[in-house]
Amino acid sequence: MSDTRIEFLYLSEPDMIRAGVTDMASCVETMTDVLGLFSSGDYRMAGPENNAHGAQIFFPDEELFPGMPVDGPDRRFMAMPAYLGGDFQVAGCKWYGSNIANKERGLPRSILTFTLSDKDTGAPLAIMSANLLSAYRTGAIPGVGARFLAREDARVVGIVGPGPMNRTSLEAFLAVRPGITTVKVAGRGQGSIDGYIAWAKDKFPQLTEVVQVADTEAAVRDSDIVSIAVPSKMGSENYPYVANDWVKPGAFLCCSAHLQLEESLITRARHVADARKIYEAWAAEIPGLAHETVGIWGMHLVDRVRDGRMRPEQFEDVGEIIQGETPGRTSEDEVFIYSVGGMPVEDIAWASKVYANALRDGIGQKLLLWDEPAFA
Repeated sequence: MSDTRIEFLYLSEPDMIRAGVTDMASCVETMTDVLGLFSSGDYRMAGPENNAHGAQIFFPDEELFPGMPVDGPDRRFMAMPAYLGGDFQVAGCKWYGSNIANKERGLPRSILTFTLSDKDTGAPLAIMSANLLSAYRTGAIPGVGARFLAREDARVVGIVGPGPMNRTSLEAFLAVRPGITTVKVAGRGQGSIDGYIAWAKDKFPQLTEVVQVADTEAAVRDSDIVSIAVPSKMGSENYPYVANDWVKPGAFLCCSAHLQLEESLITRARHVADARKIYEAWAAEIPGLAHETVGIWGMHLVDRVRDGRMRPEQFEDVGEIIQGETPGRTSEDEVFIYSVGGMPVEDIAWASKVYANALRDGIGQKLLLWDEPAFA
């Protein structure tokens, strides 16, 4: 066989499932490793500071040329490249196409693929379906937060926004806090609420109660873990709001989308992000108050540090807690607000694990790039 021959593995979505992409407990372990590596700096992503989320194509409001797409809700293409060191030693890129009109065709809003590459030659190792890859690594990050910050005796989870993000988040919470017994669900549409409750009861028969509640306040009150994932219009006046007296002592609030908090809750809680550098890099590209444009809670923390309302050390990084550089929970009554944003290094890590499983178990289809390159 020629030394120049290059084959790569193609993994369809069914292949990915067979290779363990939905193994949430393993994904949480992998994301714990990733966030520790990120904190130590053993990674690279896009941009001059190596912290960019990716590169995005923006479309005009009106068609400029025949056939050119126009802007719309979730209408975008995005490339999210990264390299991850440690035990991973691999590079890759997620390609992200999104259009909310896909739902009218029976398709997901976003259709994702991932290319895993040899870090030295750049040759593809695998090309894989990435919708589940992305969903599970996204949900696992809240699980990492709950593992290090939620009370060990957590029993009650409040869900605000019964969408896909809060499905995988609940899977992750149960993976790290198996004593959870009760799930309260609040949402905007009855259909999504009913679907979520049916899914949770079927997926987790060990739960004693999965119930609908009236609103965000009811989901937050008396909950040990709260997960809020409700995308909203730009501007903090449109973001989901949480008041201080709704939050019980010792609660862990996970914020995967837009959020606004009462000032007394902000000063009461500890604020931890999945990766502080990401929010800082993101905010550097946004004029004015970053949180008014991007509603993720970590952006509000950047704004507070910038204008002096918060000391830099009060904006904590979970990787530093994982590495033992700063303490995790120090009392049973401590309240944590945990911001989740997402990074390409997370896709890299979970893709490499699933790829290794596929190689081990003979899953997927080998495809030929070339025996010898036409130009070398």
